[in-house]
Amino acid sequence: MTMMTRPWLSSLQLTKARVGAIFAIVLGCAPFLVMNSGPRAAESGEPITISAFGDSLTAGYGLPPGADFAAKLEKALRAKGLNVRVNNAGVSGDTTSGGLARFDWAVPDETDAVILELGANDALRGISPKLARKNLTAMLEKLKARNLPVLLAGMRAPANWGEAYQTEFDGMYADLARSFNTIYYPFFLEGVINQPKLKLADALHPNAKGVDVIVQRILPTVKVLVAEAKNRAKNNTSTETTKQ
Repeated sequence: MTMMTRPWLSSLQLTKARVGAIFAIVLGCAPFLVMNSGPRAAESGEPITISAFGDSLTAGYGLPPGADFAAKLEKALRAKGLNVRVNNAGVSGDTTSGGLARFDWAVPDETDAVILELGANDALRGISPKLARKNLTAMLEKLKARNLPVLLAGMRAPANWGEAYQTEFDGMYADLARSFNTIYYPFFLEGVINQPKLKLADALHPNAKGVDVIVQRILPTVKVLVAEAKNRAKNNTSTETTKQ
């Protein structure tokens, strides 16, 4: 009995063999693959990229282009000789719940550090401090998993919700900073909150001069954040070199 030849079977067997060989090569290289996590800009000459992640206070509500917190902070850092890019990831009206909902896509892979400024709208609306803490915790856990340094900016609740609410809300930022070992700036609106001349007509948001004051006051703390990002980036580079 003459056996029929099956050219397609030979081709299939050859294809399987090639796939198997490629798969073996990939597996063999697996120990040398490094996960893309943590700050990346080190000695490459690329700027440190900071995501300023927050609400209208970060976004620059009511201000002309270039007068927002991120733009002025970047300018101030560069004036100090630091090669830094600050991305404006602020959304007006955001609560901590809104921030958490958009967090994964709003903090891109090229981020080297994050300024986390959220909670003002939670406090204005009387949202439970427990929920705000839960949301901030979730965001800080995500940043910790990505090995990104964080500057946590605190906020204060208005007195009209009562002393118990105020104490619980105001205190959660310092607690979270300690728990996650983040860089901490106690009050984002320091120097502006009681200065009508530094606020817009709504008496809530900083005007351009108010943003200048915020930037001036927070700048030394942001410089610590930049140094930490550079340090982690160098450590990541050293680790990758060692594994290679």
